[in-house]
Amino acid sequence: MEEKKYECPFEIALEIISGKWKGLILWHLCQRTYRYSELKREISGITQKMLTQSLRALEEKGIIHRKVYPQIPPKVEYSITPLGKKVQPILYMLQDWGRDIAKENNIPCKN
Repeated sequence: MEEKKYECPFEIALEIISGKWKGLILWHLCQRTYRYSELKREISGITQKMLTQSLRALEEKGIIHRKVYPQIPPKVEYSITPLGKKVQPILYMLQDWGRDIAKENNIPCKN
């Protein structure tokens, strides 16, 4: 399979965090370590399939870490890597921007 070519680093970054769910997953993992079921409960509306696909994609890029504990029943935890932690300031800026948009347009928002 041919390796994908990118026009610029911005395109790489957008590909990693694009979509409805990856940003939300990163947002939560920047706060603390989560087990799969905790993330599923925390992110309203995400399907099991989408959560699994998004976690795998982020893990593949080295943005999150998946730790499997050798026990029965199996225990798996997800955490942010140092590379993934670098996106945290950007996520906070996006949150502030979204808050401004919500305020300007009278869009109801929890936070």
